Amino acid sequence: MADPGRDRIRELLDAVLDDDHHTLDDMASGAHASPFHFSRQFSRHLGEAPVALRRRVLLERAAWMLQRGESVTDTAFESGYESVEGFARAFARAFGHPPSHLGTRSERGHWLPAPNGIHFHSPTVLYVDSVPAAESSEESTGDIVSLMVRHDLEDVSALLEAAKGIGAEELRAVRMAGHSPLAWNGPEETLEQVYRHLVLDKVPWLASIAGDDEPDLDVTGDIADLIELHGNIAPRWLALTRDIDRRGAWSDRIVDAICDPPESFVLSQIWAHVLTFSAHRRQIARWMLAQTGIITDVGDPDPIMWHRRRSGGF
Repeated sequence: MADPGRDRIRELLDAVLDDDHHTLDDMASGAHASPFHFSRQFSRHLGEAPVALRRRVLLERAAWMLQRGESVTDTAFESGYESVEGFARAFARAFGHPPSHLGTRSERGHWLPAPNGIHFHSPTVLYVDSVPAAESSEESTGDIVSLMVRHDLEDVSALLEAAKGIGAEELRAVRMAGHSPLAWNGPEETLEQVYRHLVLDKVPWLASIAGDDEPDLDVTGDIADLIELHGNIAPRWLALTRDIDRRGAWSDRIVDAICDPPESFVLSQIWAHVLTFSAHRRQIARWMLAQTGIITDVGDPDPIMWHRRRSGGF
């Protein structure tokens, strides 16, 4: 009698993608089925022949490796091909060009068309360009805080870039009269005010945690200035996030001497606060940008779509 808790589709996929299963016979044996029944069952459930799916996913992995600096030769043998020439032919048939012409991660993803939505993903990490340096860094796909922080910082950057062509009059036009999500933090009725909060509201927290004096927040709403400031603040905020996480210090408490009177905060509270109101402001900024009539599209704000773009899928 079949175990009701078994995930048969996952078992079929595991049999196909196992590193030791190179042929249909290997796959079928791993799934405890005959090759005929295994192939028929797999194709019925997943809409793709098992050998074709394995070949496609391995080629997606090959593209992922090439875009991260692996040589064509090493990638060919790592992908199970007996020669570089055979790998290059298979790659060109799938992607429409040889491996050497793949292009960078910013130019295209590593996924191929699939009838079932099954693709190669980075095994354990999401690789992203570090901020603001050019070298690569890693974030665990299981570390939701770092991923949310990373998404927030990059989305703020995208919104700032989108506002470069907007004049001072449009930036200072009142679009949400009376809008003040935090009463003690001032109005956010204009695009300029929303942008200032998006960039500057991390600064007092950075100062409090570091034990610095009260920071000077008398900054103009000039977009170029805010872009420069964000470029300085973002890596500090990300580095602090990683350090707190590495030390397991989210339950640590700080006394914010900048507050009058001084107030105590738990670090996890601070990050939840910043992410919550930044997400609100990013959506408001998108709405206000659309109201200018100049900017209508600054990219999908959904973290799922951001993650897909960053991990290779488009």
